Amino acid sequence: MACARALICRVGRSLFERGYVHATAGNISVRLDDGFLITPTDACLGFLDPARLARLDAQGNQTGGDRASKTIALHTRIYVAARRFDAGTACVIHTHSTHCVALTLNASGDELLPALTPYFVMKVGHVPLIPYHRPGAPEAAELVAQTIERHGAAGTPIRAVMLERLGPNVWHETPAAAMAVLEELEETAKLHLLTGPAKIEPLSNEQIDELRRTFGARW
Repeated sequence: MACARALICRVGRSLFERGYVHATAGNISVRLDDGFLITPTDACLGFLDPARLARLDAQGNQTGGDRASKTIALHTRIYVAARRFDAGTACVIHTHSTHCVALTLNASGDELLPALTPYFVMKVGHVPLIPYHRPGAPEAAELVAQTIERHGAAGTPIRAVMLERLGPNVWHETPAAAMAVLEELEETAKLHLLTGPAKIEPLSNEQIDELRRTFGARW
């Protein structure tokens, strides 16, 4: 568990120093064999203390550390839903990343981004847009779980959702792998915004099929 605590703090600091998170926005959790670790409520991810991370048991009851982020309810729903399709899922990261949030302010449709680049398709995949609910709303957690289950059942498991006006939630097997998903997502959102109002042509179905065959892309 000491290693998990160190990894959370290392990833949090990296995200903060590179501008993926700011102030006290965002949170990181890790699923353990017997519970969870999550960053405390109102903690700055750039200055986390490993000893003060919130510790919860398998039922979500806090057993140590500072008060857990209110998003633990959402994180636990993500773990349950995502592990049906990716059994190794053990880290969830939520940020208020600037370019991702900016896209939701004029969003239309069910997804945040089209298939703009091969690495977005391969490393991130579909990013469903979850309609706005207040931070910590149980309705949002339910919608996220349903969305994960729907995509997984359709044969296109996802590793990210976008909460309208709040930010992305991404998940993977380790904090480093989850951070890589977040980075690719935010950079793709930035590319989309940099192109301006001009029509953007996504990758073709043939190009996406090639990524599926060659790299196992889940799109």
